[in-house]
Amino acid sequence: MPTIHHHISELRLALRPYRTAQRIALVPTMGNLHDGHLELVKIAKQLADIVVISIFVNPTQFGVGEDFDSYPRTLDEDVAKLATVGADYVFAPTIDEMYPVLPPPTSVLTGAITEQLCGKTRPTHFDGVGIVVSKLFNIVQPDVAIFGQKDYQQLAIIKQLVRDLSYPIEIVGAPIIRATDGLALSSRNQYLSESERKVAPILQQELQYLAEQIGDNQQPLELLLVAARERMTSAGFIIDYLEVKTPELTAVDESINNHQDLVIFVAAWLGRARLLDNQLVTNR
Repeated sequence: MPTIHHHISELRLALRPYRTAQRIALVPTMGNLHDGHLELVKIAKQLADIVVISIFVNPTQFGVGEDFDSYPRTLDEDVAKLATVGADYVFAPTIDEMYPVLPPPTSVLTGAITEQLCGKTRPTHFDGVGIVVSKLFNIVQPDVAIFGQKDYQQLAIIKQLVRDLSYPIEIVGAPIIRATDGLALSSRNQYLSESERKVAPILQQELQYLAEQIGDNQQPLELLLVAARERMTSAGFIIDYLEVKTPELTAVDESINNHQDLVIFVAAWLGRARLLDNQLVTNR
């Protein structure tokens, strides 16, 4: 079983003997682990000698009216799952341990990359991501950290954070893990009712169809997006956003490069579940 630490000082002390001769990997999570999380741990085991999993439902990345209080907390079950994939340490701090002052008066993220996509409707979300990830990096001091590509914008922001703050950390983006019907795995999928769960895979199907249409390059991009939004709405989704960006999260200028890689980003509500997904369109 992995060793559990709830205090920063204890985890730092436990990791101290490994810092000079062995590689340390960090996999940040909010717990309620599923197979997607366990795949991140497996990747971490391939890249490092010691693997630390953080389990912390971070209050600063939840907005007013979001599901912080109801977000599932399943530490015992999570630790048992982590034992099956060889995790070494679990860091499960309390809110008071992570935030002596709440809300924290320090902010580490700003700029256009945080204000688009999820940042439009969740304006404080990435401030919370930035502060908690920075703290975890300082606490664990990993050589490598693994994040899932389902949260593509978050991954891009963390890469920028590491670059701009000169963290000596390799950031690895892990492929999206999906259910057999294509739905991207997420802890929030359990909010779906039985009927909604049958509808949910349509989101990925629509992304794949849209990617094919964009790849064919036969119609203006905005017309394709309008039609896709109408189909998703008809299927029962309430769309937060459906947008196409470059892999660097910049706007698409088709007049400059007609053969660039693109990424389709979507966030949509289905009942109580806010579903997030993305699809790469390569060299259209």
